[in-house]
This record gives sequence, C-alpha cells and structure tokens, in this order.
Amino acid sequence: MHKQLKKKYGLLGSPTLGLWTATLGLFAGLTTIVLYGAAGPEFKEALGLSGAALGVLLSSPHLSKALLRIPFGAWVDEVGGKKPFLILLLCSIIGLAGVTSMLYLYYPDEFDASLFPLLLFLGVLGGAGGATFTVGAPKTSYWFSKEKQGYALGIYAGLGNIGPGILNYMIPVLIGIVGLAAAYLSWLLFLIFTTIVYAWFAMDSYYFQLKKQGETDEVAQQVGADLGQDVFPSGSTWGSLKKSASNNKTWILVFLYTISFGGGFTALTAWFPTYWTLFHKMDILNAGLLAAIFTIYGSIIRVPGGKLTDRYGGETMAGISFTVMAIGALILSLSSSFYLSLIGMIVIGTGMGVANAAVFGLVPKYVPDAVGGASGWIGGVGGAGTLIIIPILGLFVDAYGEIGYARGFIVFVILSVLCALVSFGLRPLLKRISSNP
Repeated sequence: MHKQLKKKYGLLGSPTLGLWTATLGLFAGLTTIVLYGAAGPEFKEALGLSGAALGVLLSSPHLSKALLRIPFGAWVDEVGGKKPFLILLLCSIIGLAGVTSMLYLYYPDEFDASLFPLLLFLGVLGGAGGATFTVGAPKTSYWFSKEKQGYALGIYAGLGNIGPGILNYMIPVLIGIVGLAAAYLSWLLFLIFTTIVYAWFAMDSYYFQLKKQGETDEVAQQVGADLGQDVFPSGSTWGSLKKSASNNKTWILVFLYTISFGGGFTALTAWFPTYWTLFHKMDILNAGLLAAIFTIYGSIIRVPGGKLTDRYGGETMAGISFTVMAIGALILSLSSSFYLSLIGMIVIGTGMGVANAAVFGLVPKYVPDAVGGASGWIGGVGGAGTLIIIPILGLFVDAYGEIGYARGFIVFVILSVLCALVSFGLRPLLKRISSNP
C-alpha cells in the first residue's frame, strides 16, 4: 500500500532517509557553536582577553543560534525543513569563511584586540548553524508516528550533537599539524561538503511534498497518515508560534531545556577546552580530547535516553536526569583533582544528555499541533541561556582567580536542583496542563 501511494503521488524519501539527513545537517551545523571554543585558549592569548571577555567571544555564536531558532523552527511548519536548513548552513559557511580569512590575513603578528568586534560579528554569523537543531527536530517528528518520537529524536539529537565534540578534538589536532588558519580552512571545507550532501539527499516529509504539489491540507494529511505520519503542522509560521506560545506546556519545556541544553550542555561544550587547559594545566590537544569526550558522550547517551523516555515518560526521566546533573556539577565545583573532575564531567554529561532527550520527547506529546513553533521557542529562548552562563563562568574566574574555574559550577548545582523540583514536584501540574491546554 505504501509503495502504491508513493508512486501515485510521486513521493520521495522515507522516514529513515529523513532521519539521517536531518542528523547529518545537525551534525555539521552544530559544530559552529564551538566556533571559538575549540581553540579558546589560542584566541584568549592572542587577543589578550579577560575571563569575561573570553566568555563573550565564546558565546557569540550562541546569539544567532538563540535568535534564529525561534522563527526558523516555526517556519518548518509552513515550508518543511529543507529550505530553512540550507539557509542556516549557508550563513555558517559565510561566517566561518570570514574567521578563516582573518586568520590567514592577521594571525599571529597582527592578530590583536582591535579585531575583537569583527570576530564577534563573524561569531554571530557563523553560529547560525546552531539554529538547525529546532529545524531538524520538527522535520524529524513529521516523518514518524508519536510512538516513535523518542527513538527518532534520540538518534537525531544524540548523533547530531556529537559534531561539536569531534571539532573540539580535531581542531587542536589540526592546529598541531597544519596551524590555526589551515585548521579552520579544513573545517570550512568540511562544512561546505556536508551542506552539498544535505542539499542533494534531504527530503521533507510526505505531507510537505503533497502540499508543494498543490494538494489540499485534507488530502496531504490523509495520505501522510496512511503512510505512517500522525503529527501535522498548524500551517503557518506565525500560526505555529502563536499556538505554541499560548500553550503553557511550551514554557515549562523552555525552562527545562534552558538548563539542560541551552544554558547547560552547549555552554560547557564551549567552556571545557578552556577549563581543562587553564585550570588543570593540560595542553590544548588533551584538553580538546576531554571536551570532545564530554560532548560526544553527552550526545550519544541521548539515544538510550530517548528510549527510556518512551518507556518511563519524559517527566520521570527529566527529574532523574536533573538530579544527576546536580551531583556532577557539585563534584566539579569542589574538585581540583583531575580524576575527580573527570568523573564530575561524565556525571553531569550523563544528566544533561538524558534530560535533553526527555525534554524534546515531550514536545510532540504536549504541543502536537505546533511542534515546529514549540521547538522554535524551546530551542530559541532556551538556547539564549548560553549567552548568560558562559560569561558568568568567566566572571567567577575574574572574581576568584584560578579556583574560579571550579567554583563556577555551583551555578549548575542550583539550577539543576530547581529543574529536578519542577520535574518531580510539579509532575501532577504538568499532567493537568497536558489535558487542558
């Protein structure tokens, strides 16, 4: 039946292809959130930056990520995910090309603080790829039934999010082999290549293909349902944003995501290379390796986290994972020992990874008629947390000196405990809200 329907309407692709192309696009786009973090110590030394100023530079890619996730995530409900994906990836290519050009032109002799404003601008432009997260999440959701959302989004977010981790390791390796400028050039070529691959193979779900063919919404939904899709958009960017914004459940998820991912995981992805280099006195290669372990592990664990969410419920898994986050953050805040800090990093990464899966696993359940809009609000507003958290971590260093690299993690202890209380203590409220939007 599926083959006949697809042939009748000229439909292309499959849920599997939709999932893996979205994952590839996210993998490439999300590398740009560590545009400077992968070589943070190099930029700090060359530009002569304070801890707070370094925090601002490291967080600059997260500004566009936060601002663009809202409209681009909602835009998926109107046009599908492929077009928004490509626009964001192209913006990142331009920004990364600008940074690469500056390194070739000015580094190291003329690379000084006078270039800081331009680097901030290029960081904001290059970070646009970070907004692909809220594009790919609804794009993936529209390929799968509600029963498979945790599985599909776990793979999408879990494997897609390892991009920054790999870059955190590869850039220091490449710096040691070919130098800073050539390392960034290699990154640029990789981003261009993956964008071309995505453009060639990616397909929107059957519903959007039918709409582009001129079919009515009723026909598109019916055929989509016959082919296994049971999550459908509200129909317009503004409508999706408005509908999801009026749903109280959206803002609970925004808060939880802000701590688990937007102000948590992505902040530490950018911060850990500097933390391991300047606090634990490691060389940039080993520091990058440890930061990569955090990012890759915290991303991959989202895959089993998605399955656990399907089985035990997003509220339960969120409460457990935020508790684990608090324990990991407490270890990091008190430790000056390398091995104890490593344990703390793995523990907090475990909590963040599972929490991310739990929160986004709740989106199709709580906001099924505006998944794109809800993803936009959650990823955009929640993603802005990085703009606050990283500079705060830098302020701890300025205020307390070297030990401030450890003490700054107390911020995560407080916020994680608060989120655990919301997830556990307000679970009955979440259920009432879900039945009375």
